[in-house]
Amino acid sequence: MSKRAIRTLLIVVVILGGLFVAADRLAVNFAEDEAAEKLRSNEGLSEAPDVSIKGFPFLTQVVGGELDDVEVGIKDYDARSGSDSIRIADLNAHMKGVKFSGDYSSATAATASGTAHVTYDELLKAGKSEPVDLPLGAKGEVVGLSDGGNGKIKLEVEVSRGGTKLPKPVYVLSSVRVEGDRIKVHADEIPKKIEVLGISIPLPEDTARDVTDFEQKIDDLPAGIKLEKVEAASDGVDMTVTGENVSLTG
Repeated sequence: MSKRAIRTLLIVVVILGGLFVAADRLAVNFAEDEAAEKLRSNEGLSEAPDVSIKGFPFLTQVVGGELDDVEVGIKDYDARSGSDSIRIADLNAHMKGVKFSGDYSSATAATASGTAHVTYDELLKAGKSEPVDLPLGAKGEVVGLSDGGNGKIKLEVEVSRGGTKLPKPVYVLSSVRVEGDRIKVHADEIPKKIEVLGISIPLPEDTARDVTDFEQKIDDLPAGIKLEKVEAASDGVDMTVTGENVSLTG
């Protein structure tokens, strides 16, 4: 074969390879857009999430019935918490080994991991909605959450007696942890007493914890996904989830 023929053949191979890559990228971009729109519709999202299908080539992954690596990012997601819902901000999921059914109606990820953020305002929804009775006719209620530093949450507790509020709220540092499908907030230390309108009111620990300690249940996670850990941050709590053989229904 002449040098000219070899050069021509190489040019044809390069062109065909370029066409395949272009077709592959067009296919993956279309799949990402379709998946994002389906997620938006199924989950009732205000806008389509970011979907990124990794790995090359995409078309051979489809033929094989398994995607190597898929990432999903959702800005705001309303997850169920008991009979209520909680707004999760910046939900990011990373799934590997995603096998899908022949009709593309469902899929299973071999492994999955993710992060999510819940603001303190959202977490406060799990606090007591009604003031809790304290000794000597006083009442206490958590009215605010904020960053307490060193991985702690600072609780702002409003105390009142006879309809008159304490001039300054009581602040309590609390720890946050995961237990099963729940985020639990637990006061590190309870004050022995507080002064309300010149009256010293004792605070039995069990009674005081009815005010300060609370939990938030996170329901509706895909089968196979579990809460791994939660950490206090500057403007809320960061959650980490992990899972194996995670069921993803369409």
